[in-house]
Amino acid sequence: MTLITWTAGQYGTNVGFADDEHKILFDKLNKLYDLATGGAQRSEIGAQLDDLIAYVVEHFAHEEKEMVAKAYSGYDAHKAEHEALIGICGGLQTKFHAGEAEVTEEVGQLVKSWLDSHIPTYDMAYASALNS
Repeated sequence: MTLITWTAGQYGTNVGFADDEHKILFDKLNKLYDLATGGAQRSEIGAQLDDLIAYVVEHFAHEEKEMVAKAYSGYDAHKAEHEALIGICGGLQTKFHAGEAEVTEEVGQLVKSWLDSHIPTYDMAYASALNS
């Protein structure tokens, strides 16, 4: 079952690299969600969780680099949003690998809700600056 589907109308920023990376991120999140809710082995779930979080960190770093290069005025608030999600994900990752947490449907919904808010509010706001 697909958790989140990228559409230009809902998630398009008109910034080529960002839209491309968001599509990849959504695919990785959907794969994790499918594994976690479909009864996959813990090792498979852990490997996908690690892959997703590594990709998120890479994507955020790319966005931040582009914002700095264009002297984007919303950089500080945007970076704070990124750091908050990385903190949540990093905590889950640590607890998961220690056997103290699971990746559940609720975790998937939490990340989806964050993306549903973050992309339209924060990412779409940088489009004009990054495309200048």
